[in-house]
Amino acid sequence: MTQFERRLRDLLNPVSTGLTRWWCNSAARRAWRRRVRERAEGAAGQPWRDLRGSEAARKAQEALRDLRGSEAARKAQETLRDLRGSETARRAQEAARDLRGSEAARKAQEALRDLRDSDAARRAQEVIQDAESAVRSAYLRIKRSAGPG
Repeated sequence: MTQFERRLRDLLNPVSTGLTRWWCNSAARRAWRRRVRERAEGAAGQPWRDLRGSEAARKAQEALRDLRGSEAARKAQETLRDLRGSETARRAQEAARDLRGSEAARKAQEALRDLRDSDAARRAQEVIQDAESAVRSAYLRIKRSAGPG
């Protein structure tokens, strides 16, 4: 764990362990770490960008083309076509249609709509938004204090 992450974690822990879990699994953290890693690699990161036109990429594309044209791929496509047209697939589609139109599904949708419209849901959404803005401001404060880099 980097010093930045440790400082951010220390800021977030008093607020909520949920926010710490969010930060550890967030896209913002991954993007930040990727940017730091790319900066550290500098010119060493260049070969990854050139991979598309490389011999290895050409060979991989060729292998994929061969695989798609193979006998095994043809058989898999035929099996999938047969499965889609089978009696079992038809019954599964009917069961799904019946389930979507059932009274239980209608009641579940209605309960979900009521929950979304409730005051508790609105308060929860406000708390989440407040937490997100606190995390953003903490991140920006720490980023500013870390200086350029």
